[in-house]
Amino acid sequence: MTVSVATLGFPRIGLRRELKFALERYWAGKSPLTELQSAAAGLRALNWGRQKALGADILPSNDFSLYDHVLDTSALIGAIPPRYDWAGESVDPDLYFAMARGTQADPAHAGCAHAHDKTAMEMTKWFDTNYHFLVPELTAGQRFRIASTKIFDEFSEAKALGYPSRPVLLGPVSYLMLAKGKAVEPLALLPALLDIYAEILARLSTLGADWVQIDEPCLVLDLTDDQRTAFERAYARLATRGPKLMLTTYFGGLGDNLDLVADLPVHGLHLDLVRAPDQLEPALAKLQPHVLLSLGVIDGRNVWRTNLPDLYWRLKGLAAKRDLILAPSCSLLHVPVDLALETDLDPEIAQWLSFAAQKVEELAALAKALNEGEDASFAAFSASRIAAVARTTSPKIHDPAVAQRIAALDEGATCRASSFAVRRDAQQARLALPTYPTTTIGSFPQTPEVRKARAAHIKGEIDDAAYAQYLRVETRAAVKWQEEIGLDVLVHGEFERNDMVQYFGEQLAGFAFTRAGWVQSYGSRCVRPPILYGDVSRPAPMTVDWWRYAQDQTTRPMKGMLTGPVTILNWSFVRDDQPREASCRQVALAIRDEVQDLEAAGAAIIQIDEAALREGLPLRRAEWQHYLDWAVESFRIASSSVRDDTQIHTHMCYSEFNDIIRAIGKMDADVISIETARSQMELLGAFETYAYPNEVGPGVYDIHSPRIPAEREMTDLLTLAGKHVPARQIWVNPDCGLKTRKWDEVRPALVAMVAAARSMRARAAVKEAYLAK
Repeated sequence: MTVSVATLGFPRIGLRRELKFALERYWAGKSPLTELQSAAAGLRALNWGRQKALGADILPSNDFSLYDHVLDTSALIGAIPPRYDWAGESVDPDLYFAMARGTQADPAHAGCAHAHDKTAMEMTKWFDTNYHFLVPELTAGQRFRIASTKIFDEFSEAKALGYPSRPVLLGPVSYLMLAKGKAVEPLALLPALLDIYAEILARLSTLGADWVQIDEPCLVLDLTDDQRTAFERAYARLATRGPKLMLTTYFGGLGDNLDLVADLPVHGLHLDLVRAPDQLEPALAKLQPHVLLSLGVIDGRNVWRTNLPDLYWRLKGLAAKRDLILAPSCSLLHVPVDLALETDLDPEIAQWLSFAAQKVEELAALAKALNEGEDASFAAFSASRIAAVARTTSPKIHDPAVAQRIAALDEGATCRASSFAVRRDAQQARLALPTYPTTTIGSFPQTPEVRKARAAHIKGEIDDAAYAQYLRVETRAAVKWQEEIGLDVLVHGEFERNDMVQYFGEQLAGFAFTRAGWVQSYGSRCVRPPILYGDVSRPAPMTVDWWRYAQDQTTRPMKGMLTGPVTILNWSFVRDDQPREASCRQVALAIRDEVQDLEAAGAAIIQIDEAALREGLPLRRAEWQHYLDWAVESFRIASSSVRDDTQIHTHMCYSEFNDIIRAIGKMDADVISIETARSQMELLGAFETYAYPNEVGPGVYDIHSPRIPAEREMTDLLTLAGKHVPARQIWVNPDCGLKTRKWDEVRPALVAMVAAARSMRARAAVKEAYLAK
């Protein structure tokens, strides 16, 4: 029996974010397409070589993407939304990036293809991760055709470099389940889509592919009978169309879908044994002996080192009975590239960690031990055992004072003093805001100058006083500009913040930070998640001084800006030695302390962003309520200590709210802002059905695109919003923070947004006067 090592995908961004910088140079017109393509090819070659050198036997191809692998699939099968005026030719980079980012009409290029003003495709979270994908848009009568050769080209590219690979392909049923249909149920398009998938597999076979990794992550979800039937039909058709199929599932267990999967005529099956370790034995009992098992035994979504000796003894008996593939639980897209770059990290903490490169090494050491005996990996196993013991016994992990605070929490810690109706009157008396009040979500553009100043401060090239003075100048200018354009509720711009989670984690006990621990969020957007390794507390105020300085520059309300406990948790690499809810309550108490200090300093409005609340929702509905109970409780611990006349805001990113609207209501925030521009206010349907009583800020400016929306576009969106939510409840704001945009985009967009709000107020006044007659 043989044990081999596979990777399901490797980080695309490069060791030092080379892809990000190449993309942004190309988008800015500073480099030609050939330079971007060359950079991408170089990264792919490095990734294949690195994985091979680290001990991987089976390398993926087509796991690389210039923006998003789901968008790549849409391009592959020719699923191009009608608004892009696609003529059926091959999908070129202009069209590809138009779908990802939208386009702005340019009179100077009126005759060019794709030069019209087009909105980007809707973006949402990839299952319960912080990665975003572009939602496929399908129409009645949708026709599919192979419109991109990327999957074939990259397989051939790897082969030419001497790296036989296993192409990665998003499965047809998961693709359709993730899609949105206009006048069509996406699964009804399965027969036509299968024709194209059969053609794709046949072409890969002709090129020499022996196996294809076909990803069907939706198999870990609750499935309807129609969805189950779709899987049966799909693999009955595809299993004999060329290469052998490694059906790949991740982010959870098969559960009640195991019987379905066991009957599919595939040649191999990948199981996530990190999220669902208990599914191995039932799977072994159900699967045919000829099915090659790929076991996801190393966590592809977190950074903790694996206890290799323990894992060895769990797998030893099975490895003696059948061939196995060892793999990460999912693609390594979700973890940083290489721990070796972290030379400044506390060595004690560093020994507990494993990034993408180290995870491949762990797999190789484990496979070697299973093939040749435990002594063959003696050094790796010894280091693993030492690290596991050190982490368990480290005094850095537990803080008795935090445990005492958690034990002292009672029901009163999670309740506001009065109902929303009472609070609303008190807040309006204090704030005197107009109808359709305008604000932004928090951050303003982090310009090259801002980033340069931060880098110089970190390197010691400018001292604390000089850096603080620079930030004060930027903050004062942002406040004055907001006053000039007429925003009602201001923000300080967050120029001192590197990231909405990292900034807080750096000031909280229990967190560690990396210098190069970047992971992709979407496109060129990368984040460095904090590492939550121990008990959490707040040694000192984190935001009060900057809020106070900004408020001193204006008489208008200045929001205090905080990141909520659930989002800090979900956007961090979280310790795995205690339940997630225990860590979340600790973070909630730290944020509660900050809220109280902001209110004591005079803040009338405090925003506690919970951008990631929904993405932490378990994939199985039976587990939802437990998660929502502790997530909502944590938000309320953070937010409930304030007076009635202090207004609590929250913000949520791209999410489907229909299924959790009751939990959103229980959060009891006075105002919630949400991302709705790309969906044309579709997400507000949940708020209408629920009769959401509090106030809502539906986004009217898509900040994930460089497009500058016109006033008319925003008034149209606000008019749509008014069909779902009464005007008295509506705030006017962008979809999200403006950190990633440029000032020459932000300035005209916010001016148009304020004008749109004033237009809506005028309409409301006319309507009110008419009704008064």
